[in-house]
Amino acid sequence: MDGNLFLAERPSKVLEVSRSPFEGAFSSQSEPSRRLDKGMGEAVGRRTVFRPSDAEDFDAVADRVATGNMALLPRVDNHEKAQLRNAIATGALLTSGRHLQHGDDTQPQRNMEMFTNCATAICSFAKFYLLLNGSGVGRAYDDELCVVDWAKAPDLLFRLSEDHPDYPKDRTSLLRFGLDMNVLPWGTGLSGFTAEMEQDVKDFLAKTVIRDAEIPKGASVHTIEDSREGWGKAIEQIEAQAFTGVGHPTLVLDLSDIRCAGSPIAGMQGRPASGPISLLRGLLNIRDHVIEAARQSPMPLWEQALRVDHYLSVEVQVGGARRAARMATKSWRDADVLRFIRAKEEGGLWTANHSVMVDALFWHYMNDKAQSGPMADHARTVFAEATRCAWVNGEPGFINGDKLEDNRTGSARQKKIHADGRDFRSRRYQATHASSLLALLAQRAADAHFPVTTNPCGEITLHVTGGYCVIGDFAPVLACPVAFEEIHPGKLDEQIAAVWDARVRDSVRLGVRFLLRANTMDALYGEEVRRTNRIGIGPTGLHEWAWMRFGFGFRDLLDEKHSSAFWLAVRSLSEIAKAEANAYADQIGTTRPVTVTTVKPAGTTSKLFGLTEGAHLPARRQYLRWVQFKGVQREDGSWEAGTDPLLPTYEQKGYPIKALQTFPGMSVVGFPTVPLLQRLGIGEQAVTAPEATPEEQYQWISLLEKYWIGANQGNQVSYTLKVYTDRYDLDGFRTMVATHQPHVRCCAVLPSRPDSDLGYEYLPEEEVSAGRFAALTAAIQDNDVQEMIDWAHLQCASGVCPI
Repeated sequence: MDGNLFLAERPSKVLEVSRSPFEGAFSSQSEPSRRLDKGMGEAVGRRTVFRPSDAEDFDAVADRVATGNMALLPRVDNHEKAQLRNAIATGALLTSGRHLQHGDDTQPQRNMEMFTNCATAICSFAKFYLLLNGSGVGRAYDDELCVVDWAKAPDLLFRLSEDHPDYPKDRTSLLRFGLDMNVLPWGTGLSGFTAEMEQDVKDFLAKTVIRDAEIPKGASVHTIEDSREGWGKAIEQIEAQAFTGVGHPTLVLDLSDIRCAGSPIAGMQGRPASGPISLLRGLLNIRDHVIEAARQSPMPLWEQALRVDHYLSVEVQVGGARRAARMATKSWRDADVLRFIRAKEEGGLWTANHSVMVDALFWHYMNDKAQSGPMADHARTVFAEATRCAWVNGEPGFINGDKLEDNRTGSARQKKIHADGRDFRSRRYQATHASSLLALLAQRAADAHFPVTTNPCGEITLHVTGGYCVIGDFAPVLACPVAFEEIHPGKLDEQIAAVWDARVRDSVRLGVRFLLRANTMDALYGEEVRRTNRIGIGPTGLHEWAWMRFGFGFRDLLDEKHSSAFWLAVRSLSEIAKAEANAYADQIGTTRPVTVTTVKPAGTTSKLFGLTEGAHLPARRQYLRWVQFKGVQREDGSWEAGTDPLLPTYEQKGYPIKALQTFPGMSVVGFPTVPLLQRLGIGEQAVTAPEATPEEQYQWISLLEKYWIGANQGNQVSYTLKVYTDRYDLDGFRTMVATHQPHVRCCAVLPSRPDSDLGYEYLPEEEVSAGRFAALTAAIQDNDVQEMIDWAHLQCASGVCPI
């Protein structure tokens, strides 16, 4: 088989049968679900996907997710529901972690924010609210888009009832409060908590949290509701008052109604709430380090916004529900962009990915030494400083803003300007105080040089004033209709190949329809959703599919002619996705989506089944994957209140666990990992990320942009390219970026060096030697790990032994 069977069904047929586009590749009867990958896959499932009612059964997940999504539109065919359910259950259509977590029959009554992976915001309150809902949020900090002077915010005071369970009273709670508020050195235990330290904490508490009798006469009191909406509304009120800037009235924020730390959050499957102290810390940091700091010495408005967003994001990150993913971008044209570039290097602002928005003119100045003048000099200074900082810690990156779909086509500038707050309005949340602020920013965005930016991982184009993208993964290798053991890579029985290919095609069709239905939900950015109907569907596990279906390793794929069967298949799927998206949008009476294709990082979904993530190469042949959990072990071996119950379980089984200092109250668990690709017998044709050259990886991104993203209706490929500093010096790094970065839409380039030199307390993936890997797995009393060792033995049998 040469792979051309994949093209048997051409996309043109989709339009002819748009009401029933499927090939019947998935049964109308329930198919058994695919088992999650042992160890890491099951851990991610327990932490992110499974509910108690699922009983750790992926069949139950597929049932409820399909039911919830199909309920969004009336009169949806039951046969499609059955096929959707089976595509999800088998892993062929993975959707996204958000859908797997939240999808159920209540979806029509819920807000869209719970199901969106990607968003942008142009105000701090909007960003905070979206982060609280679990969205990754991008924001452009261009000078022309930052208008709020936080120095003009009200004078903030804070109240917390002494009857609240989290009000510090005894030594233990005072110690915890002192640690949370950085009054005490991190790591201080009860035995080292002296009377002098205790008095310091009490004094800080008395100064920070006022009593009723201390509320100034004439002050406004705002009681913060115990909900995401309540927290967002508190920030909206402060930001709106800072925008109007009338004097410095006193605003008392009362946190007494917020549930105590550790209480279950119903909308987050019972995950523990962070409590009022967390929000108090964020508000206090904004008051002391932004509002008061800006009053004492000038601080650029964009930097004020960046710092406010950082302090709020910290409290979402440690809330126990998910990490708060952010993207911060700034135009290379801004005079103050050098200060933005150095923000990460100077420390303190670690909660966002930072990137500089550039364009063809920037690269023209960079790569044509004959160009001269102030702008050419500025471009070269920006490049030199950005690459110098990136060489230290990987940021900032470069995003080619003129290549992003909505900017390139001009559709971003067609967005209407509304003065009544409808740009941020849903049944659950209505922007009231900030409607005039939103209107002004919409006017400014209409004339901005870069009217779009990206989500935190860079794969989705979104309007700077705010927008969403619902995204989902399909995993073509998991559409295989037989056990992997029955497959000889690249040499398939014709009938098996035909069924496999049809299942992949139907997974894509089912996926775009799934996402377009999600776009009909009640949404804060409802106006923008209706205008763009943006979606993003993309493949994950590409390397496993290329190997098993076509017999190609990574370097085979870089030879377009040799691997043409693979690339023609990818192009065919892209055409199918766009044709079906357009046809289904017409059918249900919505706008044709401005974007359809993407490749997202696919971290959660890929880990469930041990796949390479999105477009990425396998990171290692064996490694520890560190995952955050809420909770810290005390000195006596017990666990603090509110600890995720999985932490003690993993500790008892012998998994390595580390308490974090940069994320107080959080710990990480290390999971020994052997990628599925290795277990599929790829042997010496395997290429890991450290083994592939940067030139090869840039070529890979370009091929994916050409064949999958396509010339129209495409987003971007999310990709992190690691450059190893023992192979490239700073000049070599600069030459590589200047040569290759102009030709892709975006790519995060991360210089890699020993973990301790990067300045991070931990990295998601830690390479370990074969000997240490064997020792770690031997110490873990878990059958899942023992099976992993067996997999490694199988690799040894094929001549590639990682241990």
